[in-house]
Amino acid sequence: MTDPKSLPPEDASRPEAPASDVPEGATRREFIATATTITVGGALLLEACGHTSAAPPPSAPGPTPGAPPPGEMEVHLTVNGQPRALKVDPRTSLLDALRERMDLTGTKKGCDHGQCGACTVLVNGRRELSCLSLALMQEGAEVRTVEGLAQGETLHPMQEAFLTCDALQCGYCTPGQIMSAVGLLSEPCGTADADVREAMSGNICRCSAYPNIVAAIQQVRRQPQ
Repeated sequence: MTDPKSLPPEDASRPEAPASDVPEGATRREFIATATTITVGGALLLEACGHTSAAPPPSAPGPTPGAPPPGEMEVHLTVNGQPRALKVDPRTSLLDALRERMDLTGTKKGCDHGQCGACTVLVNGRRELSCLSLALMQEGAEVRTVEGLAQGETLHPMQEAFLTCDALQCGYCTPGQIMSAVGLLSEPCGTADADVREAMSGNICRCSAYPNIVAAIQQVRRQPQ
């Protein structure tokens, strides 16, 4: 082994490379060339894999012509004596089905929370707040709106009484008031004005035409059947 003291100064300060850094039987240059080839080849392989296009997933079958959009369901109603079938979203209220799908806009949307009574219709003869009832819940039901009260040019007695007693001002709540009053005629209710006010308490008139509304209802109730 060479004595470090006998080496030139620059060789004495250079540390000897560990034997493990260079594989046995190979020069440093060959080792570096081999490592470089492996690295470049791996990079090219990864790039080639990245550019390989995957097969597109199979497309979903399209909707059947004439079928309702996804999520819609069919409901059958008898509205003002006419059978109707329509496709609605399960979340559609009876009020929206009447106004937006059947163009029966006489039924008004007031609070949309069942608090004002402007949306009152008759379902199988009973008063119903159409904003709180889903259209699908009324499958097969008979629905009557304010458009179905008159017989041609002849108004319903309740409509005539509202005109005679001047039981309206702005008129927005009037369809709901009239429908609720017609429903009241077939319900047990006392003869006093207080009984009528209690029975009609779910219908709000922001113009405060309550005395005339009660008078109109009592006028019809006193008529001979």
